[in-house]
Amino acid sequence: MKMKWKRIMALGQAFSVVAIMDAQVVNPFGNALVPDMIADASIQEIDGMFYCYATTDGYGRGLETSGPPVVWKSRDFVHWSFDGTYFPSAATEKYWAPSKVVQANGKYYIYPTVNGYMYPAVADHPEGPFKLARGEDRFYKPYTASTLLQTKDPGGIDAEVFIDDDGQAYVFWGRRHVAKLAKDMITVDSVVHVISTPRKEYSEGPIFFKRKGIYYYLYTIGGDEKYQYAYVMSKVSPLGPYEYPEQDIVSTTDYEQGVFGPGHGCVFNTDEDHYYFAYLEFGRRSTNRQTYVNRLEFNEDGTIRPVKLSLDGVGALRKVKGRKEIKADTVYASSTAAPMFIKPMKDEACRRTEYFVPAFAADGANGSRWMAAEGDKDKWLVADLGRIRKIRCSEIYFVRPTAGHAYQLEGSVDGTTWRKCGGHDDLRVKSPHVDEPKGKYRFLRVRIKEGIAGIWEWNIY
Repeated sequence: MKMKWKRIMALGQAFSVVAIMDAQVVNPFGNALVPDMIADASIQEIDGMFYCYATTDGYGRGLETSGPPVVWKSRDFVHWSFDGTYFPSAATEKYWAPSKVVQANGKYYIYPTVNGYMYPAVADHPEGPFKLARGEDRFYKPYTASTLLQTKDPGGIDAEVFIDDDGQAYVFWGRRHVAKLAKDMITVDSVVHVISTPRKEYSEGPIFFKRKGIYYYLYTIGGDEKYQYAYVMSKVSPLGPYEYPEQDIVSTTDYEQGVFGPGHGCVFNTDEDHYYFAYLEFGRRSTNRQTYVNRLEFNEDGTIRPVKLSLDGVGALRKVKGRKEIKADTVYASSTAAPMFIKPMKDEACRRTEYFVPAFAADGANGSRWMAAEGDKDKWLVADLGRIRKIRCSEIYFVRPTAGHAYQLEGSVDGTTWRKCGGHDDLRVKSPHVDEPKGKYRFLRVRIKEGIAGIWEWNIY
């Protein structure tokens, strides 16, 4: 037994060096909303559950691709999860910028941009499964007969739907377009309006909401590190006329806070006094972005105050009874990917380096991650809990979870002899992957068998 504990002491001394090295690197991406790369988020609360529909980023081919449609769900706005796709027929398509879901006619409707065109889809529940609301439930390029706009050229992106107090629905989309929507929620009025705004640059990602009798229309300008949101407001109708506030920029790069290009997102509220602004951030360049949430505040006259941007997030928005987390003393891995320098695109001040050290998998911040080195055939991560503990649950948030993972979870009391206590051999598209080891261990090890060799967060209870 003494020899075993000597080996443990040796391990501890060796990996204390790793811990010191880990402490010397920083996480420039803060605490993103969810442990994955997502953009164009549409967030809302339905029956006590928060839903986040978004573009799945991080697939490495820029604007040519995306991940499948998944909806992240949370009871408290801190612990998020998804399981499979909510729109099966669109799972292999380029799926971008889904709207919030809208409840009407006893159904739920959503309006994503698929392969560059807007489509209406319908389901019985907010988590799906959704199917096309018009015509056959399948896609082909460039577009099918099921598009939202039934015109000769049905082009348009980034649909967002708003239902006014009188029951009239409106659909907004890119380049400042708006039109009435029929009660069937799929027929767009032939009269299409273009909202006049003081800023004339190309615009996408519309946000529309009503608060205390005032209609707010937010529109993006710029892009990349220069992404911004501006707004106009109306006390008359979603179609205007609109007033132009003197201070009309809602979000813009904040160098002091290290927030670059806060763009395409949404506004949601939990009650009449608490509004929130969700936005994508420049992140790792191109379509490698994450989403963040900050408070949205108003002046007494109803005008919007510029958002105080932060990558720290807003924390829990609802109280949920939680479990006591077991924090790892040390986290070490089979290998660590080399640091990645993120090159600026439009702003030379945006210079970041991402590190992938093992400790980032247990730091409680969704903006950091551990990644194995390229060519690593072992691909494992170990959490040393400091002493033998009873382990009830393990939650693993893998990198690029929408592509699926297979893994093995092992436990050990001495760091030498290991016993399988979780995992699965088949590829599963979900996050987190949850196991109940029901044993006493000092060490837990994750061996990644299939899927991207990286972990955003690993929670142990």
